[in-house]
Amino acid sequence: MSPDDLAKHIVEELRAAGHQAWLVGGCVRDLLLGRRPKDFDVATDARPHRIAELFADSEEVGAAFGVMLVRAGGAQVEVATFRSDHEYPDGRRPVRVRFEDDPRQDALRRDFTINALYQDPVSGKVLDFAGGRGDLARRLVRAIGDPEARFQEDHLRLLRAVRFAAQLGFDIEPATFAAIERLHALILKVSAERIRDELTRILTDGAARRGFELLDQSGLLADILPEVAAMKGVEQPPEYHPEGDVWTHTLLMLDRLNQFGPDPSAPGQSRLVFALGALLHDVGKPPAFRVAERIRFDGHVEEGVLLAGRVLSRLRFSNDQIAQVQSLIANHMRFKDVPNMRESTFKRFVRLPHFADQLELHRLDCLASHGRLDNYELVQSRRARLKPEELKPPPLLTGDDLIGAGYSPGPAFGRILAAVEDAQLEGLIQTPEEALDLVRRQFGGANSPA
Repeated sequence: MSPDDLAKHIVEELRAAGHQAWLVGGCVRDLLLGRRPKDFDVATDARPHRIAELFADSEEVGAAFGVMLVRAGGAQVEVATFRSDHEYPDGRRPVRVRFEDDPRQDALRRDFTINALYQDPVSGKVLDFAGGRGDLARRLVRAIGDPEARFQEDHLRLLRAVRFAAQLGFDIEPATFAAIERLHALILKVSAERIRDELTRILTDGAARRGFELLDQSGLLADILPEVAAMKGVEQPPEYHPEGDVWTHTLLMLDRLNQFGPDPSAPGQSRLVFALGALLHDVGKPPAFRVAERIRFDGHVEEGVLLAGRVLSRLRFSNDQIAQVQSLIANHMRFKDVPNMRESTFKRFVRLPHFADQLELHRLDCLASHGRLDNYELVQSRRARLKPEELKPPPLLTGDDLIGAGYSPGPAFGRILAAVEDAQLEGLIQTPEEALDLVRRQFGGANSPA
C-alpha cells in the first residue's frame, strides 16, 4: 500500500466512525503545487486513544501532543488530533496543548500559511483558514499571524522558513523575513541535531545555492556556520578564479549540486557527503589567506580538513560522514598534480574510497572557476586504460614472506612493503622473486639495518 492510499483509507475509516478527518500540511501544499509529496499526514478530531482503537497497527509517537503513527502494507502515516498550543518556554515545544474539535484552531497554531491547508482526499475540497492558497499563488512563505510570535514559539522555524523558500522557489514575505532578520540569533538556542537536519535538507533538496543566499541575507549563516560566512570578501587569484571571492565560488559549487552524480540514484548519504564537501572544500582559505607576490592560500587544505572536522562535529554529523568529507577536502587539490604523477601514485590516488565523489567534486570545482577540465579528462583517460588487476594487484610479498626470508619484524617492514608495492604498480617487478631481489638491493640482506 502506498502512503497516499493509506492516508485516504485512514480518512475514510475515521469519517465512517463519525470523526472529522483531513489530509493536512506539507502533503496538501505539494499536491496543490502539482508536486509529489514525500509523506502524508492526517488531522482529525479523534483523540489518540480513539485512533488506537480504530487502527490496530498504530503507536504513539507523541501522544501528549496527539500524534499517532499508523502503519499498513509497508506504508506509514502520522495521524494528529486537532489541537491548540499554549506557551513555548523552551523555544521548541508547547508546555501544554489542548485538543480541539475545530480544525480552524489547529490551523492557527501552525507555522506558515502554506502548511496550514486541509484537503479531502476524495472530493479535493480544501479548508484554508490562514490564506495559504493565496500565498501558494503568490509563491510566498508567510508566518501565520504575528511572525515574531511564531519564531519565538519555535526557534527552528527561522531555518524552516529558509528551507521552504529555497525548496519551493518561493520568496519569504517581507514582514516574515524582517522578523527573521531581527530574531536570527535565537537559532543559537536550538539543538545542534535539529539545525543539522534542516541544513541537510537545504543542501540536498535541490536548491542549495538559494538556501545559502537566504541564510546569509537573514543573518542565520553567521550564527550557525561562521566559518562559511568568513568566505565573503576573501579574494582569489583571478587567473584561477575569475568568478570572484571564495563565497561566490562556493555558491557556484552549490548551484551545480543538482548535476552531481556518476549515479543519479545515489543514496541520500552520498548526496549529503558530497554536498558538504562542496560547501566546505575551501573553508580553509579565509584563515590561510595572505598576499605575497600574489594572493596565496598556503596550507588551506590542511586547515580546511581541521575546520571541517570541527564544524561537522559541532553539528553532530556521524564520524563516518566527517571522515568522508575530510577526505574530499584533503584530496581536492591533488588533481593539479595528475600530469606529473608517477604510475604508482596515480593508481593509489584513483583507488581512494569513494573516488567517484573526489572526481566529481574536482569537475564542479573547475566549472565553478576557470572552466578547464584538462586534468579531469586526463584522469578519466588514464584510469580507463587500467585493468582492475593493475589498479590493485595481489601483493607480491607479505610480512610473513619477509620473516621467511630472514628479516626481523619491525618498523622497517612498512617501508619495505610500500617500496615493493610502488615497484609493482610501476610495472618494474611482477613476481615474488623479483620483489625479494628488490628488497635485498634497496634494504640490504636479511638482518641488515633498513
